[in-house]
Amino acid sequence: VQLQASGGGLVQAGDSLRLSCAASGRTFSHYNMGWFRQAPGKAREFVAAITWTGGSTGVSTNYAVSVKGRFTISTNNAKNTVYLQMNSLKPEDTAVYYCGIDLEVSNRYDLAGAYDYWGQGTQVTVSS
Repeated sequence: VQLQASGGGLVQAGDSLRLSCAASGRTFSHYNMGWFRQAPGKAREFVAAITWTGGSTGVSTNYAVSVKGRFTISTNNAKNTVYLQMNSLKPEDTAVYYCGIDLEVSNRYDLAGAYDYWGQGTQVTVSS
């Protein structure tokens, strides 16, 4: 399984960015995909996840408190791609952003250890 993340960059506070993460290497059916970020000197932290629920809607979205209302996670299943739309960016959003895929569909989508594969990371820098 390979994950390819892209879309990072240098923006000003208040701007928007859209990150993409394309998965390849096998056929995907049920899985969780998440975005985490890691700032210098800090641990990797949960940002958002889209999780398979098995219900009528099929998936659920989940966000860290710090980004709820500003970030939106979505998928294009036909392309095996997950997106993170980031609006109203703040300097504290500056970090390397990583996408991960959890093939076991853990209920702890907020834990980095639940994810089986990771993308290479994409740098997001927000200037004030």
